[in-house]
Amino acid sequence: MIKHFLYITCFLLLFISCKKSTESPVKKTPKLGLITKNAMVVSARVEASIIGSDILKKGGNAFDAMVATQLALAVAYPFAGNLGGGGFMVYRKANGDIGAIDFREKAPMAATKNMYLDEHGDIIPEKSTLGAMAVGVPGSIAGVFEVHEKLGSLNIEDILTPVIELAYKGVVVTEKQEERIKHYQPLFRKANKDSIVFEKIWKENDTIKYPELAKTLEDILKHGKDEFYKGETAKKLVKFIQDNGGIVTEEDLANYKAKWRTPITFTYDDLKIISMSPPSSGGVCLAQIMKMIEPYDLHKYGHNSVKSIQVITEAERRAYADRSYYLGDPDFVYIPITTLINTPYLNERMADFSFDNATLSSDVSHGNVKIIESDETTHYSIIDQFGNSISATTTLNGAYGSKLYCSELGFFLNNEMDDFSSKPGEPNMFGLIGAEANSIVPEKRMLSSMTPTIVEKNGELFMSVGTPGGATIITSVLQTILNVHEFKMTMQDAVDAPRFHHQWLPDEIMMEPHSFDRNIIKKLQNLGYSTNEKDSPIIGKVDGILVLDDKSYEGGADRRGDDTAVGF
Repeated sequence: MIKHFLYITCFLLLFISCKKSTESPVKKTPKLGLITKNAMVVSARVEASIIGSDILKKGGNAFDAMVATQLALAVAYPFAGNLGGGGFMVYRKANGDIGAIDFREKAPMAATKNMYLDEHGDIIPEKSTLGAMAVGVPGSIAGVFEVHEKLGSLNIEDILTPVIELAYKGVVVTEKQEERIKHYQPLFRKANKDSIVFEKIWKENDTIKYPELAKTLEDILKHGKDEFYKGETAKKLVKFIQDNGGIVTEEDLANYKAKWRTPITFTYDDLKIISMSPPSSGGVCLAQIMKMIEPYDLHKYGHNSVKSIQVITEAERRAYADRSYYLGDPDFVYIPITTLINTPYLNERMADFSFDNATLSSDVSHGNVKIIESDETTHYSIIDQFGNSISATTTLNGAYGSKLYCSELGFFLNNEMDDFSSKPGEPNMFGLIGAEANSIVPEKRMLSSMTPTIVEKNGELFMSVGTPGGATIITSVLQTILNVHEFKMTMQDAVDAPRFHHQWLPDEIMMEPHSFDRNIIKKLQNLGYSTNEKDSPIIGKVDGILVLDDKSYEGGADRRGDDTAVGF
């Protein structure tokens, strides 16, 4: 009898267990990224992360490592790492002091509002994207030297020497890099008068050496940033640009200055978010979206559920509409930042949102413009052994920038002029639309979506995060922060999770293909949302560092690239 009872009990337990397993979603084992006790660097290439980490091991701080990592990416990741581009960096010192630097490119003095339009007022194809006319005045060298001068601790020789050695030694081609070079070779041939090193057939595990870039870096080490902006390097660079039909002059280079900015700060629950201010739209848009979604219980709705996607999409739609109209270079246009990130204003923006149906972008002002921007940027995050943290995003704009490569100096030049509104109301190469606030003016900085971000929790350092992705940068950073905060993911799972994006126009939710439940997509479509998996194979490549409860660090290096976390 007892034996019979035990059989029945075991059968019932097995039945309940099986029933439960078929009805409940299978919980995935959390995936942890690299965990280190003292310091960490996460970037798009292992070589750059190692060089940055080694600088910290030598006793350097996060700012020394920022200089080394930025320049190492110019060697190891010419797809977006650069000397011929620009970017933004946000920092938080161990004592809680915060700041930001803008080393964004500028329009040359000979630039004009209609320089990319033909006699009929139509945009001339490729003029703002391919070749020398697309080039803005580069800011990267000015940026890193400004950071080192104000905040660095090591001798500049100690920082640049390993980068120069890497350029001479060369960098091993990865599978993804082989594919990228092959894909863009037709444009290299179109943009350059002479053959360049990237026109060769490069295969995975080949080594590309950069002796010309090494020599340029040696000259910069010897003579400082003036070598790039006023010295022989400047003369060679200007001659090359002008010989190829560009308008950048020696005076443009000599006049360039990186600018210290006040970051955008705001709260979300018990978090304090510190992000980039204009001319990056990142911090303002991130603040708008997060403040609009804060009243909703995303944790209860669930990660990538219909309700969570609805709330985030509708907040994104409204923020990107404001972006297109209001944002630009604050040195040239007035931006009502206080109003744009004010809670009553944002509550009013979401007042017409309903879970019952989608809002149409055509019903959301400012309704005659869209948004486009390159997604071929790169990001790196650093936390040092002293507790200082930086978050930096840098770019050439498009993949390999303008595709114009100065063989004598060893680097690509940006096509950042396309980030201006060539014709207000018309989309740029990334589909982003801009208004008069972002029109072309000599010496003006073009609007960006770069969103280097640092997060505090209860007053202490919690996260450094950022990503490439053009228009999708803001939404990728947003979702990564939410993945950790609302959905309790590890840093690695947070950066690896499937992402979606809405930028007001076009009126569609871009979704990573084969990543979302078909039933969820169908429900969204039934609610009136248009979805697009075809045009969004990759949405961002997030690199982030999370401070764990025991004060160690977890690095999240995005699975979508060759990104790597290194630390000790």
